[in-house]
Amino acid sequence: MHQEAESEGAVADVRKTVVEFEDKSVRWFMWASIIWSIVAMLAGVMAAFQLRWWELNGAFLADVTGFLHNIGLKFIPVFDPKGVEYITFGRLRPLHTNAAIFAFVGNMIFAGVYHSTQRLCKTRTASKVLTWIHFWGWQTIIVLAAITLLAGFTRGQEYAELIWPINLLVVVIWVIFAWNFFWTLKRRNEPSLYVALWFYIATIVTVAMLYIVNHLSIPTSLIHSYPVFGGVQGALVQWWYGHNAVAFFLTTPILGIMYYYLPKAAQRPVYSYRLSIVHFWSLVFIYIWAGPHHLLNTALPTWLQYLGTFFSLMLWAPSWGGMLNGLLTLRGAWDKLRTDPVIKFFVVALTFYGMSTFEGPLLSIPAVSALAHYTDWIVGHVHSGTLGWNGFMAAGLFYWLAPRLYGRDLYSKAAANAHFWIGLIGILFYVGSMWVAGIMQGLMLNGLNEAGTMLREPDFVKTVSAIKHLYLLRGIGGVLYVAGFLIMVWNLFMTMKKGSPKVETREYVIPVKLKKDDMGIKITFWNDPVLFFFIALLFLIGWIFLPNGLNFGSLGCFLLFILFTIQRFKQYHQKWTFWYERLLDNYMPFTILTFIAVAVGGVSQIVPLVAINQAETMEDRIQVPYTPLELEGRDIYVAEGCYNCHSQMIRTMMSDVLRYGDYNRMGESIYDHPFQWGSKRTGLDLAREGGKRPDSWHYDHMLDPRTTEGSIMPDYSWLYEKDTDYKSLPKKIDVQVKLGVPYEKMTADVIIDNARKQAFDIAQGLRDEGRNAEPDKQIIALIAYLQKIGTYEEVKKEKEEVKPGERPSTPLFDSPDKRRERLIENPEY
Repeated sequence: MHQEAESEGAVADVRKTVVEFEDKSVRWFMWASIIWSIVAMLAGVMAAFQLRWWELNGAFLADVTGFLHNIGLKFIPVFDPKGVEYITFGRLRPLHTNAAIFAFVGNMIFAGVYHSTQRLCKTRTASKVLTWIHFWGWQTIIVLAAITLLAGFTRGQEYAELIWPINLLVVVIWVIFAWNFFWTLKRRNEPSLYVALWFYIATIVTVAMLYIVNHLSIPTSLIHSYPVFGGVQGALVQWWYGHNAVAFFLTTPILGIMYYYLPKAAQRPVYSYRLSIVHFWSLVFIYIWAGPHHLLNTALPTWLQYLGTFFSLMLWAPSWGGMLNGLLTLRGAWDKLRTDPVIKFFVVALTFYGMSTFEGPLLSIPAVSALAHYTDWIVGHVHSGTLGWNGFMAAGLFYWLAPRLYGRDLYSKAAANAHFWIGLIGILFYVGSMWVAGIMQGLMLNGLNEAGTMLREPDFVKTVSAIKHLYLLRGIGGVLYVAGFLIMVWNLFMTMKKGSPKVETREYVIPVKLKKDDMGIKITFWNDPVLFFFIALLFLIGWIFLPNGLNFGSLGCFLLFILFTIQRFKQYHQKWTFWYERLLDNYMPFTILTFIAVAVGGVSQIVPLVAINQAETMEDRIQVPYTPLELEGRDIYVAEGCYNCHSQMIRTMMSDVLRYGDYNRMGESIYDHPFQWGSKRTGLDLAREGGKRPDSWHYDHMLDPRTTEGSIMPDYSWLYEKDTDYKSLPKKIDVQVKLGVPYEKMTADVIIDNARKQAFDIAQGLRDEGRNAEPDKQIIALIAYLQKIGTYEEVKKEKEEVKPGERPSTPLFDSPDKRRERLIENPEY
């Protein structure tokens, strides 16, 4: 609501505007975040304890519900002691991650964005209707996600598990949020965009780009689809999305919130405006390139692995620049750290941000990644950022907002301080135990004898048993953290109860003719900062893609041009400053340049790999497509969330090769939609599982994993009772053909008959070994898939003729081992 009146006196070119802020939606987003945070954390605690006690996947609950039923509570259903399919670790973990990211942090972001944007723009949110569509739409997405994930409906990719109808709804609601936000910017009464708004803009445009590209799928039914990208291509796109979901959903909007609320809480201006400029542009440009560091030592092309490491190491500078800018904002106000719980939470959150952004680049170093990847060290790293950075920033924000939203002081500062210390101890328990567990397991898994020819610990299960006590410590840390948040829930509820919703109004004096949003295309792009950026980028891309010799020439030109740019800035810094200040008065050119800065990295990585990830370009091995029954078994594997504990990627490391078999080539997963390389090994890598054990072993193991001593895997008894969905196979095969899988033409009847015949043969073999196997049950399809994993054909290609004095060609997708093979064949290479 706006009330305007022309000012009195001699100054006739200004007007007074009274703005009544729309804070009801802020309150609702805040409480939605708080409620979902408890749900997400309880799911996480449950999943953590399931890794310590496998019985929590169902057997323990069966005992509890059976006891309650026996004492007279007949209305309580008794769970199956063999397992409860809806709460297994493989289904609960995706629920936990999605609830933590999109429900808890997502609603917290929206609360902060809607509250701060109105104040920074000196105007009310553009559309109340769009705001409430956004709110209820987002909560609907969360509820649908919880139901479908527990039911086993998933795309099988980390942080991207939601099925396609929900993904379409996510896109629609995100567009509504963006529309409302940019409409508010257009209506703003403050011409210059403050730092926080920069980060909000980067979040909105980049998350939209990442989400849409990574979730491109072809549906086979209302609840199932296959991702467009598969194999190594799918791995790259997934971790381009996965890494930058952390960057642009869990980092940039929280940084925007930090830049607004920390100075408000400290009553001090941001330490350095210039540092915030460097922080923003370097972060949004560099972050987008760093995704490949999640795939080091794998079948990903070598140049992409080096690229990911290079840009990840560069991230140290902007990340720590932002952290220091936040902490130094408290200069002259450090005494508030003793008395103000909001400052406590913000300072520790920034500290964890600094720790996480130091550890991330450290983990991108190939030697460190070889130790840490697939272990609990990565789990500890992720949670130091989520619990320490996101969780404590959320708590600080809520403790700051609640008194202002309800018109009274916080009900209990003592309780807020108790929350701080209990939560901090919980984080230290959690992260410390995972660091120790990860390093311990990494050393055990990678340890070789002195000759480097044998594993020191060949039994994988022993490496899990050795760290089970640390899983208990992790669970305790999680319980403490949840306890702290429950204290916050009580404290904020009492603040709300003792107060009442406050309607805040402010009066602003603004020019009648506000100079904003008048920057044309020519001045936006035809200037030194933008032109120099594109020229430097051209040299940088040349260094990446040009052949040997020319690439180093391009690198030299890049370095020389950087020196020239610095000199040019010193000479014309006033002109550059004037252009940037004008850019900040124009939200649309700023948004376009931000989008270009983040899009360049994705295009430079993904497009070349799209061109080469084809069967005819594979040099040594090509995957054998799945039969219809094996494809159905793979979908069951994905639905049960097996990728949460099992990888399917043997790295180019001696310890991996000795433990699992020959390292994986790029062509061995080319038809996998979705790829299943995994990111954590709580169980064995399965890339060479096919044909290693008899069908009867898999049949017994899935029914009772305790047949393998020390296994913490849950039972999957329902797979022996649920029927295989043969009717869906024709549509699935049709979609696979569209995705490039070379199936022969088959009618629907032939596809179904093929699957039934293979199922009958497997079941008959099991019956011959004394198992009462039924051919139409899901366990048979799953066994068919497990026995197919790792099956490939050798690709025969003519040997390249190299004339004396010439070097052989060096494809961009050469693996390190392929390069060594080329070197042996031709020393001049």
